[in-house]
Amino acid sequence: MATLTLTLKEELELNGRERGSEMVLSIGSVTEAYHRIITCPANNDTTIATFQTAVHTSDNAIDLEDAKYIRVTNLDAANPVVLSLQISNDEDGAADASTSISLAAGMSYIMGSPHETIACDDDSAAIITDAALHDLESILVDPLGNAVVVEVFILS
Repeated sequence: MATLTLTLKEELELNGRERGSEMVLSIGSVTEAYHRIITCPANNDTTIATFQTAVHTSDNAIDLEDAKYIRVTNLDAANPVVLSLQISNDEDGAADASTSISLAAGMSYIMGSPHETIACDDDSAAIITDAALHDLESILVDPLGNAVVVEVFILS
């Protein structure tokens, strides 16, 4: 087993004073790593990761309950992408809802476990509590009108 050490460091001097910070997180008991650099063709949604209750239930599936760290980085120097986080409401391996996030050039999206950690509500702005959170079923990239390269890194 291995341990990932993640260091997030922000350096900013503003008005002569240091305003940045540094956070270090260790994620232990890592036994699997999924790492890909993917060219997403212009105007085509590209599935970059799929999470299921068992790895044999879908091509290239990652075990939903074992995954503990997910990072997607837009490696393009100029163009944004839209990440579509596909949500399974009932652990049946199919997406029932989605939420989208714009990821600017050079930026990363990081999350922990995909198991019972995400939800969306399209009819109110109410906070969704822990009991109502669902599973991340997959991550899709919409590169809009440009071919864009993204990196995905997932640890279990």
